[in-house]
Order: sequence, then structure tokens, then C-alpha cells
Amino acid sequence: MITEKKVLLAASQPEFGAGLVRALAMEPADVVGQISDSGIRGRGGAGFPTGVKWRLAADFSSPVKYVICNADEGEPGTFKDRILIQKYSERLMEGMTIAGYAIGASKGIIYLRAEYSCLVPVIEEAVQKLTDKGLLGDNIQGRGVNFHIELVRGAGAYICGEETALIESLEGRSGMPRNKPPYPVTSGYLNKPTVINNVETFCAIPHIVLNGAEWYNDLGSGECSGTKLFSISGDVEKPGVYELPMGAPLMDLLELAGAEDIQAVQVGGASGTTVPASDISRTLSFKDLPPGGSVIVFDNTISMIDVLDNFMNFFVHESCGQCTPCREGTLQLQKAIEKIISGEINGMEELDGFFKLAGVMKATSKCGLGQTAANCFVDIVSDFAVFHGGISSHEGDE
Repeated sequence: MITEKKVLLAASQPEFGAGLVRALAMEPADVVGQISDSGIRGRGGAGFPTGVKWRLAADFSSPVKYVICNADEGEPGTFKDRILIQKYSERLMEGMTIAGYAIGASKGIIYLRAEYSCLVPVIEEAVQKLTDKGLLGDNIQGRGVNFHIELVRGAGAYICGEETALIESLEGRSGMPRNKPPYPVTSGYLNKPTVINNVETFCAIPHIVLNGAEWYNDLGSGECSGTKLFSISGDVEKPGVYELPMGAPLMDLLELAGAEDIQAVQVGGASGTTVPASDISRTLSFKDLPPGGSVIVFDNTISMIDVLDNFMNFFVHESCGQCTPCREGTLQLQKAIEKIISGEINGMEELDGFFKLAGVMKATSKCGLGQTAANCFVDIVSDFAVFHGGISSHEGDE
């Protein structure tokens, strides 16, 4: 039975701007404190504490700071941010403006995925509406606070979902991750302090300001705070976007979407975790299954080696090529998959070197793409029948 919880989008929606008006009546430091106390962590998947990020940027002395919304939703199987922008673009900008007030920034940028061109007029209309209402632009609500939002479209590169690659793209260079430190909160866009958050994170901010940190904490399950949106697709009766308490069991989401005859569930996209049907009682949280937002269900008619081949091809194509572990590692794993499919490799013992390679990629790649690109290889080869004859490691151990 799915636990009943009040959720942000299912609950009655406050008027756009109400959270901003409340924030402007507070001191910037108190806004940052409330966000920190709420326990909200980045809803794009990385899970860095939002309050910590805001506090570091707020404390850094600079006359110019930036707030950037990462709307480069490129993870396979994820489409929650597209829905949020379509239905709640004004709430998104309200959250960005609150962030600007809290850290002392007067400029915001929405970095939009190239494939989401249909959302450009939606965003432009929302900017105009908020400006007309005095909730965006100069002297917001007569409080002497200025905040302007610019829309910038990406060029279709998956790597630009990584925040420093996104900044490189914004500055007119190839989208390749930077070395860290320095971090964006002190030296980000144009070398100025910059806060970068996901669409879903910004959409939650006005609710937290209006209802308080304790309310947001209570929405979660166990030690997790707040709610989380999940895009579920694949072999399900009702694909779509669902909102659950953070920390809810995966089986709750599968029940809502009408998943049956489950063979595998890929949680967190191609770079996330692939689990067998026996593991669906695990939780969607930063301490267990990655709650990035993408959930893809595969029933027992699907060849998991074909799934793996598809996703590794994706990583080979999307690697920016800057660091050797990712550039060469994804290519070598793809060659291993081709040998499994052709029958040249037909047992786990022949893959020891590739599992060691996966560990090297995780430990030494420059950014999250290379660090997680081998996840699907390790999970699928280890837990599912991929060899000729259908023998997986688990079956062999039994």
C-alpha cells in the first residue's frame, strides 16, 4: 500500500510570487538559513546540499554574482523538468529570484536543453508576466532588489549537464568540465560566484519559504526531506511523471505506473543503477537508489545485453574526450559488449580486466560522466543473463 503523503504539486498551489514576497520580508541570511534547515539537496541527481551551496556563494564578497538554472535535461529517460517548465515556469523563476536575493545576485540564466525549443515561448511569456507583475526586473516589489533572467539554449551536448561544462558552454567555449577547485560558488560564470541548481530544486524553493523548513522535512520519508519527481517509462501501463516522498520504496513508484512482469529497473538513468526485480523494495534516496529522476522498466521480453549495448553506445558518443579514463574506457567497454554479443566472450572470468577498468574510470575520470558511465556495464553483466546460454554471475554462483 502506498503511503499517503502531501506532495508539492498535488497540493493546492499558492499564487505565483507569494514565496518571493515572503522572502523579501526576510533578511537574505535568514532565507539561506531556512533553505539549509529544510535539508533540500540538488534535485538534478548530484544531491549536494542546496543551503550549503547558497551560503558559500552568499558569504563570498563580490559585487557581481549569478544564479543559473540547469535545464539541460539530457539523462536518457528523464522528462520531469520539461513538465515543470511547461506547467510551472513562473514558479521556477520565482525560485531563481529568491536565490538571487539570498546570495546577492542580480542576474539569472536559464540554460535550456537544445531539444526543448518548444519551451522557449513558454519561458519568454513567463518572464514577461512576472516583469509586468513587478516580480522580476528592477526594483522588485519596491524593495530596491533587481533580478533579470536570460534564456540561453544549449547545443545538444549531454556533458553540459555537468555544471562546470555548462559554464564553459555559456562562456562560448566547448562544453568540457573544469578542474575543481575552484568551485562555481566562488569562481563560476565569468569567474564570479555562481549558484547552479536544477529546475526541480528551484521550483521547490518558494514552497519552502512559504511553509517552513520543518514542513518540508516532514514531507520526506525516514531521514530524507521533501518530495521527488520521477520520470518513469518503458514497460509500464501508465508512463509519466510521479511525485513521491524522498525515501519512498521503488515498489511504490512501480505500483503507481502499473509495472508488471518486471525483469529490471534502471534507476537514475544510464549512469545510475540497474536492479533486478528482487530489489524493488529498496528506497529512492541519496543513501540508496539514485533519485536523479529517471526510472526505466524492462520486462522479461527484453534482452538486457541489447539494453547495455544501447547505453554504452550513448556514453561513447557523449564523452567529451577530455580525459583518458572516460574517452578510452567507454570505448573498451563497448568492445567488450560487442564480444559478448558475438560469443567471443562467454564467461565472467574473461571480464576481470573490464571490471578493473570500470573501477579505474570511477576513481580517475574528471567528471560524473566518466565516473558513472561504467555503472550499467557492471550492474547488467553482473546481475542478468547476458552470455550465450543465459548464464549470469548470480546463476553461476548458485
